[in-house]
Amino acid sequence: QVQLVESGGGLVQPGGSLRVSCAASGFTFSSAYMSWVRQAPGKGLEWVSVIDFGGTSTYYADSVKGRFTISRDNARNTLYLQMNNLKPEDTALYICARVRARYSDTNYEYDSYGEGTQVTVSS
Repeated sequence: QVQLVESGGGLVQPGGSLRVSCAASGFTFSSAYMSWVRQAPGKGLEWVSVIDFGGTSTYYADSVKGRFTISRDNARNTLYLQMNNLKPEDTALYICARVRARYSDTNYEYDSYGEGTQVTVSS
């Protein structure tokens, strides 16, 4: 079955950097659009970024544009999110998700989620 396992979260100071990863299994990773979403304490899911099959097209939420970079390694079945210049408002559970349907560049439906990795930005 589909498995998505995130790792790499942690505590980082404002202005710092962190890279989170998502190991995928149980499906043909290179045939799936993949996304990162996040959930801050007490809030709903927020879409962060998406990447196409081959990694050539990427899109970002305005709140992270210019600071975060999504990438993938199809040979390793792994999705990444490089986060730079982190802010306290980036504190959230970061979750990778497999895209089921695309409605626009920034609007997607998902059919599988990982359990997430916690990122906390605080001094």
